[in-house]
Amino acid sequence: MLNNVNYRIFIDAIRAVHPQYIIQKYIQVKEDAVTIAGKSIKSNSSTKLIVIACGKASAAMVLATEHILGNLITDGVCITKYSHALPLKKIEIIEAAHPYPDENSIKAGGIVSDKVSSLSENDFVLLLLSGGASSLMADAPDGCTVEDIQQLNKLLVNSGATINEINIVRKHVSRLKGGHLSKLIYPATVISLIISDVPDNTLEDIASGLTVADPSTYENVFQILQKYNMLSKIPSTVFQHLNKGRTGLIEETPKPGSKYFSKTFNTIIASNQSALDAATVSANKEGFYVIKLPKQLPGDTMQTAIKISNYLSEYNGGLPVCFLWGGETTIHVTGNGIGGRNQHLALCILHELNKNRNRPERFTVLCAGTDGTDGPTDAAGAIISSEMLEKNEISNDSTQSFISEFNSYTFFKMHGGLIHTGPTQTNVMDIVIAVIDK
Repeated sequence: MLNNVNYRIFIDAIRAVHPQYIIQKYIQVKEDAVTIAGKSIKSNSSTKLIVIACGKASAAMVLATEHILGNLITDGVCITKYSHALPLKKIEIIEAAHPYPDENSIKAGGIVSDKVSSLSENDFVLLLLSGGASSLMADAPDGCTVEDIQQLNKLLVNSGATINEINIVRKHVSRLKGGHLSKLIYPATVISLIISDVPDNTLEDIASGLTVADPSTYENVFQILQKYNMLSKIPSTVFQHLNKGRTGLIEETPKPGSKYFSKTFNTIIASNQSALDAATVSANKEGFYVIKLPKQLPGDTMQTAIKISNYLSEYNGGLPVCFLWGGETTIHVTGNGIGGRNQHLALCILHELNKNRNRPERFTVLCAGTDGTDGPTDAAGAIISSEMLEKNEISNDSTQSFISEFNSYTFFKMHGGLIHTGPTQTNVMDIVIAVIDK
């Protein structure tokens, strides 16, 4: 894998959005004068500086923050995915489940609430957010269990709904999401440094908008659940909670213009675009002409695979060339196989290129998650190549069978191509790197 040019470009892209390099650009200390994202913190003996971190990149974000702020940190907690913990000095660390919450997720949500709910107007909360926080830090409405929240999240993730739609539902079964965390922190000041894992870097969609005003409503939730035929499938306790909200018995999420956001400052410090920019530089150094596609990946995985296949097959420009896409596709899982959206996308592209007589003679395509994990597997994604299509055992019938069962992991384990990076300690969605060589 180390000799694969797609992989080298991918790793360079990840390095560019790693907290080790990013955090120091946004947090500075000069003679105990602290500046975070341009916001000055007036520190004295009575001022509290609480660090709350959550997401797949949170441990690395805290590690870099501790190095800069040291004893200026009063208290804090870091919530990250299992196997993502790092040795922190001042901040308690909790590992929890992703993509579905577990007991530790609920525990973490309670700890965060306790640490921020009694702060004064002179106190500060530094919120370090990255992808995965919606699952890693959770809570359950009155009458609901962690199993109820797990079932709801599984239905949402496998429904084919967009991340925006998924998070609208999540916000309305939480006392933290959808701006509720800002409400808890108020009247203290909250400064959020955010590594974005959503298309267009929409703040209200990152970590389900913990510190962002929420324009959506309980009525919107019912529309989404009906759209994806989930209304009859969600736990009865969740339905009862949502129905109370729709009928006005439960207060809506904090809306734009609320006083709770008057002391909230959100800054995106890294994104998918940051990684793509670094990938462009890396590919240029490798000797490739780079075409960075203007549209991101959101959309059905199979339809995206068809578009990418057609793009590669129809290309008639100079060689060698490298194509870059970023974002996340959506996938509606119906089979009983093992895989993730990146492995599934790679397999679908291979299938489509195998059908296309005009496909390039020499190609390599990498589809991978920048966090190092793809679905409930130990792989970050997969790489396909023209050499694969030379194998007699890889036919349209065989690839279609694995696609139908959503069993891409098994396919690539049999034929090679799985990418294993381990936790990268960052998360800016997915990257597709396609190369056509001479």
